[in-house]
Amino acid sequence: MKRFAAAVVLTLMVSLPTSAMAHFGMVIPETSVVSQKTGKQIDLALSFSHPFEGIGMPLEKPAEFSVVMDGNKQDLTKALTPMNVMGHPAWTTTYPVKRPGVYQFVMTPKPYWEPAEDIFIIHYTKTIVPAYGGEDGWDEELGLKTEIVPLTRPFGLYAGNLFQGVVKLDGKAVTGAEVEVEFYNKEGKAKAANDYLITQVVKADANGIFSFTVPTDGWWGFSALNEADYQLEVDGEKKGVELGAVLWVEFTEWQG
Repeated sequence: MKRFAAAVVLTLMVSLPTSAMAHFGMVIPETSVVSQKTGKQIDLALSFSHPFEGIGMPLEKPAEFSVVMDGNKQDLTKALTPMNVMGHPAWTTTYPVKRPGVYQFVMTPKPYWEPAEDIFIIHYTKTIVPAYGGEDGWDEELGLKTEIVPLTRPFGLYAGNLFQGVVKLDGKAVTGAEVEVEFYNKEGKAKAANDYLITQVVKADANGIFSFTVPTDGWWGFSALNEADYQLEVDGEKKGVELGAVLWVEFTEWQG
């Protein structure tokens, strides 16, 4: 209800649609699959935005950016360099992919203060990239404060496929978790018939499992939202913290 009320207030003030309140941490690689054809390194862009509407927000240098493969974690934070995404500060790095496997890229941002919603936002954001035919470990849980663990292999997917994941908070499945789903409208060509189609919403079941059928090809973000069991302070006043478990998945057009 707090999210809805804040969206209504913002709409009245600046004539933005209520869906503009859907924030997404973003970790978008230049390719969702690494092969000999794509080359032996991959560029990644880290940002914070309203991806369908193409409205960016500033992203401070993340508290941590890492990659996990075969249970081994490598810190990439120092390798990040500034860039702009949607006209706002963002970050990028190039990662050399040396051997077959499944690489989980994870961004832990610094808390973002959102005055329109009167909350802090922290989106733990993952993107999972396979390389050179490797596919073991795509469902490996990383032990983040909150995360989406995929139940559908998060690569090699066609538009129209059903995608499923389980929402975890402190390692436990979240019953009835709310999951926002949004298309990365990178070229700005997609148009929504009404505001409700900008950010779609599904709820997880009693086991924390959600399902969504993607209607078109491209990158899609899944953001499971929960309230933290702690508060942060702004101007001497304690405020709530929204924890987002975000997973980005690319779907490919069927070539029949």
